[in-house]
Amino acid sequence: MAALIGRHINKIDKKGRVSVPKPFRDSLAVADEVSDFSGIYVYRSFKYPAIEGCGEAFIQRLITSLDDLTLFSDEQDDLAATLLENAHPMTYDPEGRVILPKELIEYAAIGSEAVFVGRGTRFQIWQLEAYESHNVKAFERARSRGATLKLRPAAEVNDHPKDNDPPKGGGDDG
Repeated sequence: MAALIGRHINKIDKKGRVSVPKPFRDSLAVADEVSDFSGIYVYRSFKYPAIEGCGEAFIQRLITSLDDLTLFSDEQDDLAATLLENAHPMTYDPEGRVILPKELIEYAAIGSEAVFVGRGTRFQIWQLEAYESHNVKAFERARSRGATLKLRPAAEVNDHPKDNDPPKGGGDDG
């Protein structure tokens, strides 16, 4: 599973080339090791003025999740249009850079630098000041709500048995 975490600020050149943070590339490569695709997928966030990004494993999860919706329903059609029809596969160059589509750069109002923000199994690319404003507001909303997070048991996350579970197989029943 990809672990895309942290914030990374990178410059964007006039051609729209930007280096995908090495920790993101490394994490996505591990998560996507069964795929021949070496790059990322990017698309407009429909919630924020930002670019959403992910690897092959996450885009396949999106496709599978869309297949769970009723075929030809408005919900399935709208989400497929929003997520898949507007997604751009971006292959890395030898330096780990991609060329962001001009329409996405304009949508997110990104200038000469961008901030890559880890979101677990996906990431976002923001204009720095817009992200900083969003981050302050998100922190305040979470704090004012008293937001909490129920953690999954480690066995569910890592596919390892809990420390107090007996080992499976190979044991003596008597």
